[in-house]
Amino acid sequence: MMKRQREDVLVRRAVRVERIPDGSPIDLEAGILAQITQALGSSFTLLVEGQLVRLRGVDADAIGKKEPAALEVPQTVEAEDVSDLVWQVLRTCYDPEIPVNIVELGLIYRCVLEPLEGDAKVRVVIDMTLTAPGCGMGEAIANEVCDKVLALPRVGEITVNMVFDPPWDRSMMSEAAMLSLGL
Repeated sequence: MMKRQREDVLVRRAVRVERIPDGSPIDLEAGILAQITQALGSSFTLLVEGQLVRLRGVDADAIGKKEPAALEVPQTVEAEDVSDLVWQVLRTCYDPEIPVNIVELGLIYRCVLEPLEGDAKVRVVIDMTLTAPGCGMGEAIANEVCDKVLALPRVGEITVNMVFDPPWDRSMMSEAAMLSLGL
């Protein structure tokens, strides 16, 4: 069984967060007590007054933490190395409710790089799914994927398609993900 450690924190300044699981924005006021339930990738999942919320890493100071370090990426990248970098970045994106990255969860169905005409850059096309079709965090996760992949050298465009066929199930998780979740 997986042991989860939580850390109590005080919200030190007003901050906007996303409610889990619907993704709607909520404003937290300074002075509210919270618990960090997950600090993976570039965000924090907090339990605040019985509600899970996602705090962006750039707002980590609001709970007295440092912004999580980004993946170190070389300034120049050979064309053949872009695909590996994309997959590395995807492994820094997490479902806010599950302490496993979206690659190991089996949420990435397809990742294709296409050359952009007349340019040394590529277009990245990703088909991804969610653990449940009604998950309101899908847009937030897709936006995180877009932001991180688009920041890579040689990436000029990105398209993230949400797909639900085939439907996701636990068999799509890697063995490492199942072990980390105690399945």
